[in-house]
Amino acid sequence: MPTLLNEPGVGPVSAATLLITWSHHNRLRSEAAYAALAGTNPIPASSGRTTRHRLNRGGDRTLNAALHTIAKSRRRHHQPTIDYTTRRTNEGKTPREITRCLKRYLARHLYRHMQAHNPA
Repeated sequence: MPTLLNEPGVGPVSAATLLITWSHHNRLRSEAAYAALAGTNPIPASSGRTTRHRLNRGGDRTLNAALHTIAKSRRRHHQPTIDYTTRRTNEGKTPREITRCLKRYLARHLYRHMQAHNPA
């Protein structure tokens, strides 16, 4: 899918990993299912009055690694992501929390992209 390579931070290896995991149009019922498969869905880790989410350690680790690579690349070279990271840091988020949010966003965004550009 050549349009996937036009996304910032997505290289040929990451694109191949995304496509292999996605497989075909009806394999996964929603973007939430894709995020769970990728291990990027938020897991509640709240205690008392503190509401937090933690990284999911499950799912397809190869897909999760591809999303992590894309997130790292975007943090360095994609201005909207740099602005987002700065804003979330000023809000008091830790780098791990910001990475979790970025990977969840990427899973949603790239799933929608693959669904929309599916050669049916």
